[in-house]
Amino acid sequence: MKPAYPLSFLQEKIQEIGSALFYNLSNAVLKFPSTVVNTLKVDDAGNIWFFVSRPEQRLSEFDWEFPAKMHFYKKGKGCFLQITGKACVVNDPEEVNSVQGIPEETLQKAFHDMVLVKLKIGKVEYREYGQAPQQHRQKNKLARLYHRFFTPAQTASLTLQLS
Repeated sequence: MKPAYPLSFLQEKIQEIGSALFYNLSNAVLKFPSTVVNTLKVDDAGNIWFFVSRPEQRLSEFDWEFPAKMHFYKKGKGCFLQITGKACVVNDPEEVNSVQGIPEETLQKAFHDMVLVKLKIGKVEYREYGQAPQQHRQKNKLARLYHRFFTPAQTASLTLQLS
């Protein structure tokens, strides 16, 4: 599935935010837990590369491909990204070494206490704060109007003035 946003735009936003909540959407009994991850890179093929902590169980017991979701958010950035796609555990030394743009010492973590994962970008939801749909704006106006005229404190003060 081709993302609705240009890849260069997604690469820029993901690198700008830097970290994400990673969710494993698999129904498997044994799966990677939801965790905060730091993105290493977004390649030209639309893969997001990152590390997750190596589980205590044997890695071979886990699914090597599974549906996943990443929620990119950083306070003060004014936007968020929610990306779903297919995640793959990268454990083949040749494939790990073929990844360009990641320092060698960082890649060595993939063999010790971390697991390298790539997520193929599928569906993308991007939103900037302050872009409330028209329906929500109308509800907010009605709520403000209601609270302006019908709050208990104002009603009590009006009653006292009339006496």
